[in-house]
Amino acid sequence: MVQPYEPEFEQALAELSQSLTKFLEANPEYRKALEIVQIPERVIQFRVVWEDDQGKSQVSRGYRVQYNSALGPYKGGLRLHPSVNLSILKFLGFEQTFKNALSGLSMGGGKGGSDFDPKGKSDNEIRRFCVAFMTELQRHIGSDTDVPAGDIGTGGREVAYMFGQYKKLRNEFVGVLTGKGISWGGSHIRPEATGYGLVYYVEHMIARYCPEYSFSKPSTLVAVSGSGNVAQYTALKIIELGGTVLSLSDSKGSLVATDGTGYTKVDVEAIMALKLRGGTLESLSKDASFSSRFTYHAGKRPWTLLEKIHIALPSATQNEISGEEAQALTRAGAKIVAEGSNMGSTQEAVHVFEESRKQGGIWYAPGKASNVGGVAVSGLEMAQNSQRLQWTNTEVDAKLKDIMANCYNICLDAGVRWSDDAPELQGKVAPSLLAGANVAGFIKVADAMRAHGDWW
Repeated sequence: MVQPYEPEFEQALAELSQSLTKFLEANPEYRKALEIVQIPERVIQFRVVWEDDQGKSQVSRGYRVQYNSALGPYKGGLRLHPSVNLSILKFLGFEQTFKNALSGLSMGGGKGGSDFDPKGKSDNEIRRFCVAFMTELQRHIGSDTDVPAGDIGTGGREVAYMFGQYKKLRNEFVGVLTGKGISWGGSHIRPEATGYGLVYYVEHMIARYCPEYSFSKPSTLVAVSGSGNVAQYTALKIIELGGTVLSLSDSKGSLVATDGTGYTKVDVEAIMALKLRGGTLESLSKDASFSSRFTYHAGKRPWTLLEKIHIALPSATQNEISGEEAQALTRAGAKIVAEGSNMGSTQEAVHVFEESRKQGGIWYAPGKASNVGGVAVSGLEMAQNSQRLQWTNTEVDAKLKDIMANCYNICLDAGVRWSDDAPELQGKVAPSLLAGANVAGFIKVADAMRAHGDWW
């Protein structure tokens, strides 16, 4: 059933299946649901022909994986990156299905995108690509069918171009995309949502597991990877609360604080401006305002570069923590690892974290739980669009905090019941949030599918 050329999807499926072991032993009838839910309801693949600035035709591959609609319209981002392929989109859509279930909102799971690379392209080339991409995609989406959003490479500019083309072709102004501009149907807190939500989720973990490392304390040392949207707002929220952010990174390397004070709000804002221009962190290492306080490490991620880390928040891309790097985090004294990225840790790393948890070490939260804030606020944007109104910044932030608290409690409760720990450990160590997230999300989707007659 699983194809050998889909390693990312195989990894996601293996993780879910392993987490369900204890639950399926007690409820063997759900094995049929697992067999069915791993196959997407629909996979759409198409070509995208667009014109570059030299007037030449270029072609990219476009995709939309409509994975599961048991809980609502398909919902998930559009990724624009040269690495995009069907395996990655299937893994993302599969994860999105259970993540959306944990949000408590009426959303199914989907994912899409293209191997088009926005980096190095002019604004006009990006606009022409987005118009061509949406010209095909619009046949398959709608406000009650499939509601895409942004993702890596797809920010507010790209969403705006795609929405404009959809509106022209369909002659309707509906909430068919989320991440829209605030003045034309978007929601407050949407750009910040994944990063803020990650911090809100981790605050609950800290309160239960290691209150001495509260984000309100400058002595709490936090390693963050990435320097895109998720990492930026994760860092800003931690700085706002009073914690110390020691690192950010990009595909070229890591910029690590060396003076003990960490990043400031001004530093992060400078990186936000740099990234809007397509710059790299390496260029900042030559800036006098950074070079005296930070060290740039080419080709390296933050996890092996810091002697002391209390909380690690991978916020870049999938499989960004290896087994070896997970071991480095345990040696650095990390107590919490929570993913802002999707499947940010390799299978080897997850094994290290789960074994560490059993010894009172690292407590790990998978991305399908800890980064649910982004899609949650996308769901809130859908609700606002349906009502033709806009909630205030304060209202949306309060709803986001409630969603993250509910998600944490659902994962914790399911983890207490379904963690596959030895009897002598049960009740004595923190429950597996990995098992909790996977089992709770799976049960909700599977029960809806059974009610619809999709399995029996």
